[in-house]
Amino acid sequence: MPMVLEFREAGIYCPAADAYIDPWRPVARALITHGHSDHARAGHGSYLATRAAAPVMRHRLGDIRLATLPYGEVLRIGDARVSFHPAGHVPGSAQIRIEVAGEVWVVSGDYKTVADGLSEAFEPVACHAFISECTFGLPIYDWPSEAVLAQQINGWWAETRARGQTAVLGVYALGKAQRVLRLLDPGIGPILTHGAIEATNAVLRGQGIALPDTVAVAPGLDLAACRGAMVLAPPSALGSAWMRRFGPVSTGIASGWMQLRGVRRRRGADRGFVMSDHADWAGLNAAIAATGAERVFVTHGYTAPFARWLGEQGYEAGIVATEFGGEALDLPEVEPDPDRDTRNDTDPPLAARQSAP
Repeated sequence: MPMVLEFREAGIYCPAADAYIDPWRPVARALITHGHSDHARAGHGSYLATRAAAPVMRHRLGDIRLATLPYGEVLRIGDARVSFHPAGHVPGSAQIRIEVAGEVWVVSGDYKTVADGLSEAFEPVACHAFISECTFGLPIYDWPSEAVLAQQINGWWAETRARGQTAVLGVYALGKAQRVLRLLDPGIGPILTHGAIEATNAVLRGQGIALPDTVAVAPGLDLAACRGAMVLAPPSALGSAWMRRFGPVSTGIASGWMQLRGVRRRRGADRGFVMSDHADWAGLNAAIAATGAERVFVTHGYTAPFARWLGEQGYEAGIVATEFGGEALDLPEVEPDPDRDTRNDTDPPLAARQSAP
């Protein structure tokens, strides 16, 4: 089986197209799966992404040389046929299918298999080889439904408001913040947003994505009148001087890592909500099976135990070193034992890269 893709120092490389997928070093031609900063980086000569990913990429990277491709449309680049297919991770996210001389490889980027009503729903792509993330590649990771999350988050907000406090929830600015927004009940109170989140909201609204009304936290805002609000902010803002302006608060974090009780204690938040834009254990296994691939390379996350599991299921499995961050919250020093119940651990699982095969 030929190597349609190679794993180089600058990133995942396709010789037939002379292009890299989500490279982490500056290259002449970059094919980008989505707009998160660990996948779409500055400094490349040219970029190719989906039409829906382009506005956020321009917002984050500035005046770049960016071409776009609709989902499913095939573009010939050199001797390769390239197409983008929905990954379900964030709006505009894609898996990248590359076909060379009849051999098909797919790079998943980051993906989520359960539709969230915000991102384009994940679509399995048949291939010979699949490069899969495994950020949450252990059986303990099992995500609740959107309905359960809505009930949990709104219940916490209502309780917080009843105590005369403001709820401050830590969420990523792209993807998770907008998912939370669509789950919130505006009848409880006003919804405030950190500037980084509000700027991303404006970009997504500009491309026709409907989001509830929000109020940006800016100079001149009467915070006293906003007591009992829900405030959405990047996790880095929790505990900062920026947050202290709201007076008495209850803090929460929405992340897949909240599945682990030890992480919740370590982060010091009042509440943790198990919510991720990455596939859980069942989603990873279902997505890989749906591709029909015989060869699977895994990246960023529980790479060693997940590759071992895939090998036991009959796949030809390997590990690829990347600089993708997954859903980083904290990074531990060691990878946990996959045979141990990690729900009581004080460290979240390893999101750093592993050694290539």
